[in-house]
Order: sequence, then C-alpha cells, then structure tokens
Amino acid sequence: MSIDLAYQVLLGLALAVLTVLALLCLVRCIMGPRISDRILAINVIGSLTVIMVALTVLLLGEGYLADIALLYAMLSFLAVILLSKVYTGIYYERKHEEALIAERAKAQGKEDAQ
Repeated sequence: MSIDLAYQVLLGLALAVLTVLALLCLVRCIMGPRISDRILAINVIGSLTVIMVALTVLLLGEGYLADIALLYAMLSFLAVILLSKVYTGIYYERKHEEALIAERAKAQGKEDAQ
C-alpha cells in the first residue's frame, strides 16, 4: 500500500466523519430548543463545510478550491452575524412589548382601585 493511497483513505474517512457531524448539527438546528442553539449549529455547519472543502483541496490537489473555502468562511461569518442581529432585535422587541403590557396592567389595576 503506497502512502498516497493511505492519505486518500484517511482523507475520505475524515470527510465521511465531518459529513455525519454536519448532519447532526443540522438536526440540532432544526430541533434546537432555543434560537441561540440554532445559530450556533449554523455556525458549526459553516465551519465544518470550510474544513471539508479544505480536505477536498488536499484530496484533489486543486488550488482554486482553497479560494472557495475562504469565500465560504466569509459568507458563513456574515450569515451568523446577520442572524445574531435579527435575534437580538426580536429579543429587545419582545422585552419592550412585555414592559408595555405590564405597564398597561398596572394602570388598569389603579383604575380599578379608584
């Protein structure tokens, strides 16, 4: 068995393991109890995808795929930042609505007492 064949088998196994891990993260993304779990799962899927593309660069010996990995890493980072901003906006909006409801309930209680 030559060393090249050993590397191909090793990289193929690594890609298979990373694919299984990405699928498990997809399950966490779908079934996650909180939005923060889902955002974290999306970030991990993006990181695993970048690693898989980098391993494919080693396996195939094609240098242009490294550029695609870098581009995908930047897009994944921007997607997670965007999702975090949206989640933060929704969180603050819910807090504001809860405060308004509590304020209205307090005002209604004062009117009922008079």
